[in-house]
Amino acid sequence: MKAAGGVEVEYGEQSQDRGEPNRRHYPTSTIQETPRLNIYHPDLQEALLEAASGAGAVVRRGTRVQRVEPGDSPKVIATSNGNEQEFTSRLVVGADGRFSRTRGWGGFEVQKNPEQSFIAGILFNDMPMPENTSESFRVPDQGTTALLFPLGGGKVRAYLCYPTARGNQLSGAKDIQRFSELSVETGAPAIYYQDAAPAGPLASFSTASIWVESPFKDNVVLVGDAAGATDPTWGQGLSLTVRDVRVLRDNLLRFEDWNEAGQAYAQEHDKYFNVMNTVQSWIERLLIMTGSEAEARRAQAMPLWREDPSRRGDTFASGPDHPIDETFRRRFFGEE
Repeated sequence: MKAAGGVEVEYGEQSQDRGEPNRRHYPTSTIQETPRLNIYHPDLQEALLEAASGAGAVVRRGTRVQRVEPGDSPKVIATSNGNEQEFTSRLVVGADGRFSRTRGWGGFEVQKNPEQSFIAGILFNDMPMPENTSESFRVPDQGTTALLFPLGGGKVRAYLCYPTARGNQLSGAKDIQRFSELSVETGAPAIYYQDAAPAGPLASFSTASIWVESPFKDNVVLVGDAAGATDPTWGQGLSLTVRDVRVLRDNLLRFEDWNEAGQAYAQEHDKYFNVMNTVQSWIERLLIMTGSEAEARRAQAMPLWREDPSRRGDTFASGPDHPIDETFRRRFFGEE
């Protein structure tokens, strides 16, 4: 990933209510003792396709899957250059994203959290922000968050999260100026956006988590966003996808019976996805929801977080390998 243009970002800054940012050094404050890795997704996709091809996989471009038939010997029916082809395999892996069709073909039941907010995203060129620091700005009383992730060479992926109650979804060239204005209102420096040039389209969508419980059955397995997509506000999609692939790989090597391997993967996936989804819902109650009840929760919890950051956990920087039991929950909300 680094060879494909990935940028190691050592620092993260978070500010709330337009206050002074809290600066964090990832290599010395995370369990993994590593920086954040930011990468332009099209470059990542090409690098992984090349790596797969180099390892012996057959990569077919211009092919569209029409359906998957689960079973003892699952089949994939696809069209390529106008011709329909049938592929039989030992295992079908659906890695087709947040709006996965494999979920439906495999008969998986979809779960979804209530919709709370939209996230709008756009790629900018020539944005004059530090290239070694990811930055976030949040105004909880408004339910807004602005996020900036440098990709090197002045290229920055910018996001704005805002409540669905506002009604309109920012989209297209007509809303880029409004996107920048709302980001500045949320605390992002105006100078960042002043001369930044859009390098791609502006689009927005609901942030509600979507997932399936036990993402394996009938020799069809789901990975990445197809198995479980968390709220992109917290930037976990790529990390969870890479973990899914690693966990599935390890279990396929561990078990001769791939049904056992699939079940083991599904159990492990459910465990760590539940941690991410649970903590995310707690964070939303504290930092995204608006109104008097949310303000009361913040008044109770935030001073305690400042005194003892361990109350918050470190799911979004160090991963989901921590408890979410009642003791942890009460410390999180300052209820003990």
